[in-house]
Amino acid sequence: MTELPSTAKAVIIGGGIIGCSTAYHLAKLGWTDTVLLERKKLTSGTTFHAAGLVGQLRSNANITQLLGYSVDLYNKIEAETGLGTGWKMNGGLRLACNEERWTEVKRQATTAHSFGLEMELLTPKEAQDLWPLMDISDVIGAAFMPTDGQANPSDITQALAKGARMAGAKIFEDTKVTDIEIEDGKIRAVITEHGRIECEKVICCAGQWTRIFAGRFGVNVPLVPMEHQYMVTEPFEGVPSGLPTLRDPDRLTYYKEEVGGLVMGGYEPNPIPWAKDGIPQGFHYSLLDSNFDHFEQLMELALGRVPALEHAGIKTLTNGPESFTPDGNFIIGEAPELKNFFVGAGFNAFGIAAGGGAGMALAEWVKNGEPPFDLWSADIRRFGRPHFDTDWVRTRTVEAYGKHYTMAWPHEEHDSGRPCRKSPLYDTLKDQGACFGEKLGWERPNWFADAAKGETPKDVYSFGRQNWFEAVGREHKAAREAAVLFDQTSFAKFALKGPDALAAMNWICANDVNKPVGSLIYTQMLNNKGGIECDLTVGRIAHDEFYIVTGTGYATHDFDWIRRNIPEDMNCQLFDITSSNAVLSLMGPKARDILAAVTRDDVSNDGFKFGTIRTIGIAGCPVQALRVTYVGELGWELHLPVEYAQTVYAALREAGKPHGLINAGYRSIESLRLEKGYRAWGADIGPDHTPFEAGLGWAVKLKKDIPFKGRAAAEAQKAGGVKKMLACFTTDPGVVLLGRETIYRNGKRVGWLTSGGYGYTVGRSIGYGYIRDPEGVDADYVLSGDYELEVATERVPCNVQLSPLFDPSMSRVKT
Repeated sequence: MTELPSTAKAVIIGGGIIGCSTAYHLAKLGWTDTVLLERKKLTSGTTFHAAGLVGQLRSNANITQLLGYSVDLYNKIEAETGLGTGWKMNGGLRLACNEERWTEVKRQATTAHSFGLEMELLTPKEAQDLWPLMDISDVIGAAFMPTDGQANPSDITQALAKGARMAGAKIFEDTKVTDIEIEDGKIRAVITEHGRIECEKVICCAGQWTRIFAGRFGVNVPLVPMEHQYMVTEPFEGVPSGLPTLRDPDRLTYYKEEVGGLVMGGYEPNPIPWAKDGIPQGFHYSLLDSNFDHFEQLMELALGRVPALEHAGIKTLTNGPESFTPDGNFIIGEAPELKNFFVGAGFNAFGIAAGGGAGMALAEWVKNGEPPFDLWSADIRRFGRPHFDTDWVRTRTVEAYGKHYTMAWPHEEHDSGRPCRKSPLYDTLKDQGACFGEKLGWERPNWFADAAKGETPKDVYSFGRQNWFEAVGREHKAAREAAVLFDQTSFAKFALKGPDALAAMNWICANDVNKPVGSLIYTQMLNNKGGIECDLTVGRIAHDEFYIVTGTGYATHDFDWIRRNIPEDMNCQLFDITSSNAVLSLMGPKARDILAAVTRDDVSNDGFKFGTIRTIGIAGCPVQALRVTYVGELGWELHLPVEYAQTVYAALREAGKPHGLINAGYRSIESLRLEKGYRAWGADIGPDHTPFEAGLGWAVKLKKDIPFKGRAAAEAQKAGGVKKMLACFTTDPGVVLLGRETIYRNGKRVGWLTSGGYGYTVGRSIGYGYIRDPEGVDADYVLSGDYELEVATERVPCNVQLSPLFDPSMSRVKT
């Protein structure tokens, strides 16, 4: 073999489609001293046995964009390299066989329109005309995406590898990586069986081997291998060469044409995990034994759709392991545990569809230190403590696999691996009717059932108003008229301490945190493009210490962002203290009366002003009280040591009885914050949105001569104006808004809703979304248009405004 280079700019581990695509894109970006190492042969891990369907639509705009990039690349890579890829843009069909599935498909079509994709709704006969082999007796309708297609996984990977070599990258097969040399927390080299390559950056694209390999270096990659089977038939009469791919989710199956025959596979509800005790040594170009008994359930469902399969000869039943993840999305990005260690893995059997775009995004992330656009839903930092346990990961992944083709219900919760992380009030709240949801392993009350009204604390899913709608309305009403108590123990909480804590925070935060001790500051943290990386609350509790509170799901991400952006010459340390403190949020117009009844401290408006943090005493407990709100009402977040939670909760409940205090959950928080216009990170705001686009420019310290990360971009945008602006939309209460509905201004598509819900005080359905115009957008532009929302392909009129719907200082409601 050719001798390994002694140095490289970046080393990619793994020669499947993701590794080869990353090498191709890094070389195209000018990193010609990129080296890819494959322990055996290219594609010999899991790529070679992939089914090769390429669909584009996902529920996230940027993941859809990434998959669309794959299609664009596959359209041209054969001409560029001269290697055939088997790529055919033959379109993709998706069937609906019951009314709720048809509603889901129509909502998917609207999502496609929101993201600029063409998706046509078809009658059963129109679908059959495109796919004449199928029986349509149970079909209600179908959707057709003309730009979907299929590819030969091995061929397209080889084309990407050739393109990478043509651009200057070096690829070495039969070169096993045995170790990574790390010194003082920094990557120094990759060690192989054939020698050492000095490098600073490592990109691990090792498929199902990634979790075990990365774990050796403290990096957590939550994926596990699962058996995945598909059948390839002999050629048989009536199979057109241009047949679209077909997904039949109600029968859990998918199909594509293959040399005059069909490939048929699916996602059974009782999947089989593989390699529980580790992947066998030497496993490459290897398949598992065909499991006809297990595949029979899919075969029976398929025969009802394609009767001709009964007489078709079976060429193979391919059983190949694929890596799957606990939430069904892939894993990409720089590991929070090890600088310059990047991961691209866990593609849940859509690695071919994602391969081109994921390689592009990973290459740009490696080169630029940040992704080309917000990839939060696939970011490795979306995981947390439960994901270190492989058994927990496998349990949740089995459920996610089994739901691959089941209905994607709004507000659906996972059932497996629960309960995992519990607040000290879990049992108490459960006894009081709490229906829990789960986030990052935490059990969190979503709503409370009233047994006297015949309610049961269990979600019943639908695309209409769900069974908790009235219960959440009660909680919402109590928050607006009396008081409610939220258990928000799952909040992520950090402490930053040290002589340079203030200097570090003022560099990382867009708002000015140089406030007196006892101040509470709402702030964003920006990237170099001015995008919002974190959205959180910062309390200054000493001259050299800050208390930082952020959302449950952002614990890993936000901790990583803060830690990485503390300048190296500054002396301060960041600690995750999430598990130390319980949080009870007391909110509502009667909150002060209740709090005053349980503490001797002055909680009057003058004595405890909004935007301050102070330690008060309640029932023998030192409580860190934060005067802040996310629901638009008077209130406090009460942060206290976990061992006091039961005592303080009981004291508040007793004091609240004469004031109408009740328990409330996260679904009412969502309804309340929509009315008040508070933004949600990961939906309304994120790395692709700036404070000025999101209506949060007031929280950026541009009037002060203080340098901070993202300042230059913020200044440029403030001077030059914005091309998109977040607005609030309201429509008829009978219209269910979920997010991703298309926004039309004067008949022209201008964006989509980032979040949606219902406002019980205003009696309207509420959505937020960005109105876009490449020529620029301002308040007059937003307010001068006539607007409609497309909801499940139907357009409905709506009103638009930039100010909050609800303001307690102005007789409660603004319209």
